[in-house]
Amino acid sequence: MPKVTMIPATINPLTLLPKVAAQKRRVAGYARVSTDSDEQFTSYEAQVDYYTKFIQSKPEWDFVKVYTDEGISGCNTKKRDGFNSMVSDALAGKIDLIVTKSVSRFARNTVDSLVTIRKLKENGVECYFEKEGIFTFDGKGELLITIMSSLAQEESRSILENITWRQRKSFADGKVHLAYKRFLGYEKGEDGRPTIVESEAKIVQLIYRLFLDGKSQASICRCLEDLGIPSLGGKEKWSKTTVTSILQNEKYKGDALLQKSFTVDFPEKRMKPNEGEVPQYYVEGSHPCHC
Repeated sequence: MPKVTMIPATINPLTLLPKVAAQKRRVAGYARVSTDSDEQFTSYEAQVDYYTKFIQSKPEWDFVKVYTDEGISGCNTKKRDGFNSMVSDALAGKIDLIVTKSVSRFARNTVDSLVTIRKLKENGVECYFEKEGIFTFDGKGELLITIMSSLAQEESRSILENITWRQRKSFADGKVHLAYKRFLGYEKGEDGRPTIVESEAKIVQLIYRLFLDGKSQASICRCLEDLGIPSLGGKEKWSKTTVTSILQNEKYKGDALLQKSFTVDFPEKRMKPNEGEVPQYYVEGSHPCHC
C-alpha cells in the first residue's frame, strides 16, 4: 500500500488569509440614511460614531474607515458614491470585512444586494449585517439575505405606493406645490401658498410681451442678455429651453396642471411624461398670476 501524507490547507478559501498566521482583518463600516431630515441626520451621525467605535473595539480587526451615503435612497446602488467607493476598495484588496446595520441599509433591491455580495465573496470579502446577525460566508447567509432583501424591497415598494397615493389625493384636492428654486417670479408665502416676487415678475411679463410682439425664443434670449438680466440660475446667457418653458407653463397665468409625469417602475423610480396613462388635474386660479 502506498504511503499517503495529508498536507493541511494553509489558506482559508473564503477569506484568502493564511490559516496559521494571526493576521488582523481589515474592517470597514457602512452607514446610510435615506432622507435629509434633522432626525435622520442624527441617526446618520450616530451610525458613523457607533461603527467607528465598534470596529476599533475588536483587537482582531484593523479599522479602515466608515463609508457613508447621506440623504440617498436605498432602492438602487448606482447613485450611492460612498457605497460604490467601498465596494471598489474592497475589490481592490483594501478591505476584508464590511460591517453594516442591516440588509435594508445595504440595499433594498434584492438583485443589487445579491450581485454585490456574491462579487465581494468571490474576492474574499465578507459582509456582516448586525441587526440580522448574518455573516455572508456562513452557509445559510445567502438564503437569509435573499429573504431579508426581498422583504426590505417590498417594504420600500409599499412606502412608494403610499407616497404616490397621498400625492394623487393632494392633486385631486387641487393642492399646488411649486419648485420655487427653479420657478421664476414666485416664492413661498407665510401661509405656505405661492406669492409673487415683483422684480422677477417683470422679467416674466417682458418675456411674454416680446413673444406677443413676434420675437422668437432665440431673439428673446438676446434681448434679455442685452438688457443684462441674469437667468434664474444667475447666468449671463439665457437658453431657448428656459424661455420656452416659461411661455408654455400654465402656472404663470395662475393655473396648474398636476401630474404631468409619474413613476413607471420600481425600484428604479424612473419618471415618464404623462401621456394619458394616469389622471391629470387642472386647477384654475390656484395662485396669483403674472397678468
